Amino acid sequence: MNTHRWRRIAHFYPLAAFLGGFAWDVLTIGQRIRPLDFWLLGGYLVGAALLILWLAHRAARAEVPPADPAAGWRGRLAELLDKAPYLLVQFFFGGVFSALFILCFKSSAYLNTWLMSAALGGLLVANEFIGVRYGRRFTLTWALFALNAILLCNFALPHLMGSVDPLWFHLSTALGAGLTLGLRRLAPGRPGRVWPVWGIAGALLLAWNLGMIAPVPLVKRDLAVGHAFTRENGDYLLQVERAPAWQFWRRDAGTVHVEGGGRLYGVSGVFAPFGIVADLEHRWEVEENGGWRLVYRNRFTSTGGREHGFRAYSWVLDPIPGNWRFSVATQDGRTIGVLHFRVAAGAPDPDRLRERRF
Repeated sequence: MNTHRWRRIAHFYPLAAFLGGFAWDVLTIGQRIRPLDFWLLGGYLVGAALLILWLAHRAARAEVPPADPAAGWRGRLAELLDKAPYLLVQFFFGGVFSALFILCFKSSAYLNTWLMSAALGGLLVANEFIGVRYGRRFTLTWALFALNAILLCNFALPHLMGSVDPLWFHLSTALGAGLTLGLRRLAPGRPGRVWPVWGIAGALLLAWNLGMIAPVPLVKRDLAVGHAFTRENGDYLLQVERAPAWQFWRRDAGTVHVEGGGRLYGVSGVFAPFGIVADLEHRWEVEENGGWRLVYRNRFTSTGGREHGFRAYSWVLDPIPGNWRFSVATQDGRTIGVLHFRVAAGAPDPDRLRERRF
């Protein structure tokens, strides 16, 4: 194999690392958030930490890169072994980024949190173009390790403590930053700078206060509004209006018909890992004068572990025609899911009603 072809193949190393890490996370993260997921991501982070320490050790010894691969198969092997630690760090960072992207996307429900998911997706892609800069530009390495560590702690600590109290987000942010600073202290020669670590921690705290970070590890499973709510053998039953055939992307109609004096019911399903207890609420809001007016708030406490989500229901009496939204959120104001719909006066068409089971 000539040198030109060898270098062309080498360009696909980052792509292979990316596809391997992302495919593994899609298979292992699955449709639920489990303790095993956090152990897996913790293993990625530990692997990255050990490799970063090795790269710092190699940099401190000022080792010379191997000879040009034109020297033959021994040269190409030496080049591959030289790049292997960078590719493995890239794989581990990509694994954490892709898993957190999946988890964050599951927990996102509105524009601000989707922007955060998009930012993680951008970092996931950017990670594939950084390559050998890991271990050669240690300031960048510390910054990305800090981001991985902080975000992982943001997910794992609430799960461990069984609570989504904002206190755990602040403590987990400090813990992730502290792990990064401790790792740098262990690195031979303490290469690079750590000021970006503080910038990342501050930016994440700001994003939290701006509502850009979803209330992980809570995940919206379902949200629906309809009529004639009943309970049967442990299931919740709700009559919903079927979407028109041309709205193939919807299963429920965007317009709900309610007779004068009638009730409109809302049902939510929110998944939380086993052991998580969260204070949640339903919010019913109607659009008036260019803004949203709160009509009714129903508060309740959920417990985790049910695969299809902790279910809750509420209703509003005689809703006025217009644009409405039905939300499920934490009681400290972080939105988990929002359903927008329109209320129209009149009885629903019986032929367009169908029963949904929760």
